Amino acid sequence: MSIYQKTTVDGWQPQQLSIKDVKFATWIAFFAWVFAVYDFILFGTLLPEIGRHFNWNEVEQAKLATWVAVGGAIVALAVGPLVDRLGRRLGIVITVSGAALCSLLTAVGGAWGKGALIGIRSVAGLGYAEQTVNATYLTEMYAAVNDPKLNRRKGFIYSLVQGGWPVGALVASALTALLMPIIGWQGSFIFAALPSFLIALLALKLKETPQFQIHQHIHRLRHANQPEKARQVAEDYHIDYQQHQNAGLAATFRGTSLRATLVLSCAVLINWFAIQIFSVLGTTVLTKVHNISFANSLLILVLCNLVGYCGYLVHGWLGDRFGRRNTIAVGWILGGLSFAAMLYCPSEFAVIVLLYSIGLFFLIGPYAAALFFISESFPTAIRATAGALIGAMGPVGAIIAGIGTTTILSTGGNWQSAALFFGAIPCFASGIIMLFARHVAPHSVK
Repeated sequence: MSIYQKTTVDGWQPQQLSIKDVKFATWIAFFAWVFAVYDFILFGTLLPEIGRHFNWNEVEQAKLATWVAVGGAIVALAVGPLVDRLGRRLGIVITVSGAALCSLLTAVGGAWGKGALIGIRSVAGLGYAEQTVNATYLTEMYAAVNDPKLNRRKGFIYSLVQGGWPVGALVASALTALLMPIIGWQGSFIFAALPSFLIALLALKLKETPQFQIHQHIHRLRHANQPEKARQVAEDYHIDYQQHQNAGLAATFRGTSLRATLVLSCAVLINWFAIQIFSVLGTTVLTKVHNISFANSLLILVLCNLVGYCGYLVHGWLGDRFGRRNTIAVGWILGGLSFAAMLYCPSEFAVIVLLYSIGLFFLIGPYAAALFFISESFPTAIRATAGALIGAMGPVGAIIAGIGTTTILSTGGNWQSAALFFGAIPCFASGIIMLFARHVAPHSVK
């Protein structure tokens, strides 16, 4: 029997979950992430076209991407405490619907000026924050259901959800190639918003996790001046009451959480240099380094993201068997080496596709294990807050990569050098940093 089926003070117990509820939650999380990524990648993919439309040169486009990353980091950071306060279910609804609205506004934002577009795309950081909410929600959902088969494969199952990144990138690349000649870049953003609104409506049917219900119940008892009852509830459900009280952003830098916060934040920060260069601005890198046409660069992104999805499944499976920390570290190290080789390889289509595919396989694939690992590294009271803090390091990394890339281009450098120093090398370094994280046994997560 699951501990969440027990009754506690005054006969209270959390709403119970079934396997059907968990499956529904998994599907909603997957599609929410797919369409959040669709919008996120769409902006980077269409940035050259947007720049051409408004006569913005390369440097102006790079600065725009940097400021968007600044705003996105702030928004993503704010989502964590919100989800720890309002709940995981409501967090999914807010992030999906917010990203959909921003996708619609992007279609007209450019005409209002760069400032308006930066503001709109910053709030679209809600879409990026979706992965943190998903990881927090599904970590707790999978731990709450007493199903041995699920417990053995939960990392692999989550990899299917996190695999929404390459699927979303694939959809963005493929539909851009199909729809751009017909509806233009503005129409592409309007089209991208429609499925997200549908997912937001379906997300209203999700159930809240028992862990958060217990957390919320203890919180209510404490604020009702019933500390003894709150302590009894914590004891009945095997929760560290003192740890429960240590909520908020500051708690992520205390006790056993400190090491996880510092190491994982640093690793994600550095790794996102590579995400910004090779995933978000992939079309620009391919067109500038190897003189590939925009149409062919979209084709390469489609092919490489198919391989990238396989990377999610493989790294999710490996994480269940050999530990998530080591799986992430080795993947990012190999990814850095692959991208470095791609930047300096002969400009032959087949060679570029092969090396770029391998690079994306090892760059984005480990995130299937990384997001779950991050969530497993913290207690329920600060799980979403810590996840959001670490997740927000991604856009900060994108900011630094954007500043560095802009500096190199402004001083006469080229995209090959910029992609090496702010893409391939950081990817390699992030894998080394991950080795300093504490190993977390998946079965120990509550």
